[in-house]
Amino acid sequence: MNQPPVYLDHAATTPMLPVAIEAMTAHLREVGNPSSLHASGRAARRVVEESRETVARAIGCRPGEVVFTSGGTEADNLALKGIYWGRQADRPRSRILSTAIEHHAVLDPLHWLAGHEDADVELLPVCQRACLDLDALRAAVERDPDEVALISVMWANNEVGTLQPIDEVVALATEHGIPVHTDAVQAVGAVPVDFAASGVDALTLTGHKLGGPYGVGALIVRREVVVTPLAHGGGQERDIRSGTLDVPAVAAFAAAIETAAKEQSAYGTRVSALRDDLLARVFVEVPEAHLHGDPTHRLPGNAHIGFPGCEGDSLLMLLDARGIECSTGSACSAGVPQPSHVLLAMGCSDEQARHSLRFTLGHTSTQSDVDALVAAIGPVVERARQSRLP
Repeated sequence: MNQPPVYLDHAATTPMLPVAIEAMTAHLREVGNPSSLHASGRAARRVVEESRETVARAIGCRPGEVVFTSGGTEADNLALKGIYWGRQADRPRSRILSTAIEHHAVLDPLHWLAGHEDADVELLPVCQRACLDLDALRAAVERDPDEVALISVMWANNEVGTLQPIDEVVALATEHGIPVHTDAVQAVGAVPVDFAASGVDALTLTGHKLGGPYGVGALIVRREVVVTPLAHGGGQERDIRSGTLDVPAVAAFAAAIETAAKEQSAYGTRVSALRDDLLARVFVEVPEAHLHGDPTHRLPGNAHIGFPGCEGDSLLMLLDARGIECSTGSACSAGVPQPSHVLLAMGCSDEQARHSLRFTLGHTSTQSDVDALVAAIGPVVERARQSRLP
């Protein structure tokens, strides 16, 4: 009988929580468009609005600030393009400030705005631990604050796990009345995230990173922020995001985030202990290995490790052959491996950016998962190094 894989790629997606599965399957049996006025439509609308209230309680915002989307990528696009366009209403503002380590769901819309809307996009540097250079941000803002349309800084980096100084970013932006967006896809459920307390104006999250289903997420955005819609249609979601809502997915998303928020503290304690054990024992098996990202100010389940003398893709496939699933520190475009833009921004060379693996733990991770990786990593690294010899 085949053993289930050792899954160490929870940053990519994590298994659905039982409570989310139950909520989704229950509502799959029901019919009703939440925009319809008859009894079935009103019942569907009730599910949506109760889910909106649940999400609001979990994330620390008002229900009216929750805009349901198809996931993180749509929410990021809606925030960046929509707020940028909205900020042109009273006077033109061309500048957008972000970081060089953002997810491509942020970077690619920014590149699009630069190419199609003449936006002046500035990607600010980070330190060797992947933390935003606040002095660079302040200098960029103060150079011409009236021209800054918005600032977008992720809450936590998806590759190396470093938490960003959101409080300081907001404090600086507030001095000049600049709205702040944060992609918190990796952070919600993993570390404390409170929308109102953070002071940000817009926040992205998605269901499948915290135990909900694929294809549903939200943009949390303050009511006073003008957001120009990307798509036009029925005027749902404050006329910001038209389209018939997926009621079963919304209900499952709400159930997942409610559970993730309630269990965040215990989750963080348990998963960070597993991660620390993983790191300590991997470094014994492979003394040359090293950690990427901030060693303490990081996501609890993230262990991004460099293995000198190896190719990350080779390591990944050798581990996969042993039933251990993780990811590399590089993105793949059109089938051609590229060094990670995050690691390059941190000052790594091309070779250093290619010899890394990302192990991420989640709510289903166990000590046996860590044990399996530790048992395999030494022989796998040795074989990967041998494969590179001439």
